[in-house]
Amino acid sequence: MALIAGPTASGKSALALALAEKHRGTVINADSMQVYADLRILTARPSQEEEARAPHRLFGHIDGAEACSAARWAAEARAAIAEAHAEDRLPILVGGTGLYLRTLIDGIAPIPEIDPAIRAEVRALPVAEAHAALTLADPAAAARLNATDTTRVARALEVIRSTGRTLADWQDRREGGIGDSVHLAPLILLPDRDWLGERIDRRFGTMLATAEEEVRTLLARTDIPSDAPVLRAIGVEEIGRVLRGAWSADRALAAGATATRQYAKRQYTWFRRQPPGGWEVTTETDTYTNLSQIERKLFP
Repeated sequence: MALIAGPTASGKSALALALAEKHRGTVINADSMQVYADLRILTARPSQEEEARAPHRLFGHIDGAEACSAARWAAEARAAIAEAHAEDRLPILVGGTGLYLRTLIDGIAPIPEIDPAIRAEVRALPVAEAHAALTLADPAAAARLNATDTTRVARALEVIRSTGRTLADWQDRREGGIGDSVHLAPLILLPDRDWLGERIDRRFGTMLATAEEEVRTLLARTDIPSDAPVLRAIGVEEIGRVLRGAWSADRALAAGATATRQYAKRQYTWFRRQPPGGWEVTTETDTYTNLSQIERKLFP
């Protein structure tokens, strides 16, 4: 099984498609935003023409009114990998969501369902109060987390209040990972940051010019919760402000490109520090040079 990972705009999709065409592959999405049906352009999903060149799975298969968790994606990815193997095709995981990949490969902590009343109580707390409560209940987690990180602070607090055990305790016992049962050939694309930044700027400019209709359609929906993950896709807020007349296109372009660069920087850091040893890294930007490199890992 091939795995192609790296920050946004690093050339992952082109490499995955080239590999799929050459070696009878199935491309399986591992990007947390590309799962949503509503935003093909803004999330840089493969085009319909590209999808026609090789089987693609887990792209745009979830409605924007739903939320996709890492656990749900991992279960769907295991099924897509099994389908590819059954069809004698090469599974090719491609994406930049490290949490998804780690959940699939290493497994997930078997945390029980959180008591809804506890969740509601914790999520209603201002982040400063939640962090103070976490400091008393789980000092190690409080010290590790950013005190203003609303989502992670709330998660750590609700877990210990609901289960009586810390999040770290649960995460020490992961279940369901496939890392020990597959031959994995990973390649992480970490191109030069200046090259990546220029590519991001150009790509977001193209998105801004072509994605207005899909953002307008998304924002017009009344069934999407205000905290739905799809609304956090970079470009939704920026283009939404243009549509409302609050921002100029130039301001939206600058804001969106900056947000994408910041996101890519976080991904870059994760893929430098988090993956297991032995995951090969390349700074090469040429698709066919990288194709040769991953072929050597797949077919030694």
